[in-house]
Amino acid sequence: MTDRRQLALITGASHPQDIGTAICRKLAAQGLNICFTYWKADSEWIHTFQAELSAAGISSEAFEIDLSAPDAAERVLAHAVATIGAPSVLINNAAHSTHTDFATLDVTALDAHYAVNVRSTLLLSTLFARAFAEAGLKDGRIVNLTSGQDLGAMPEELAYAATKGAVSSFTTSFAAAVAPLGITVNALNPGPTDSTWMTEEIRTHLTPQFPFGRIGTPEDAARTIAFLVSKDAAWITGQVIHAEGGFSR
Repeated sequence: MTDRRQLALITGASHPQDIGTAICRKLAAQGLNICFTYWKADSEWIHTFQAELSAAGISSEAFEIDLSAPDAAERVLAHAVATIGAPSVLINNAAHSTHTDFATLDVTALDAHYAVNVRSTLLLSTLFARAFAEAGLKDGRIVNLTSGQDLGAMPEELAYAATKGAVSSFTTSFAAAVAPLGITVNALNPGPTDSTWMTEEIRTHLTPQFPFGRIGTPEDAARTIAFLVSKDAAWITGQVIHAEGGFSR
């Protein structure tokens, strides 16, 4: 049996330093049950992380899945509903990102980015909204993670920038589509975040571009998302929030 807490479904919590991991921790601390997806993670860490979440007094469920699979969205939602219940919060955090400049961009790279960043996000959002309506839930929240592709050029990440741009556009239109159901839809651009991809060389290069003198952390992004899924954010929808700590390009 499930309890009556809200359930948050979060994709992409595969490493202790992931943004998705920080989001799970933050929402669990606020009393939401958590179902998260991961891929190619250390199994021992996953068990430890679930125990950490459960220590907050909530239920947690982990689901390993390759989100590039055509049926991934259906499987993720079905697993969440079967194990914990119909979610009222969806965080589309998982992403695929590789170096793709004009010399290396090809159909394989583009399709790989599309499958995770666009297809899984759009389908999971749609299935979430249908399940939300069927369950008679109220006050739903979807937050899509995007990037700063609209604020400055990303010439070495062409496929990533293009697919994240699609997510931003989808956010605006989908927000209007599901507003009658009581679901808000927003996107968050957290700016360069010191998670699993950042090297010491990158940190040294980027730090001077932050007026606060530090690079953004996964916890910074998690705090913004916690606000967007709260009742206080009920009148915010269809927005792309640039919470980058003043990052200067």
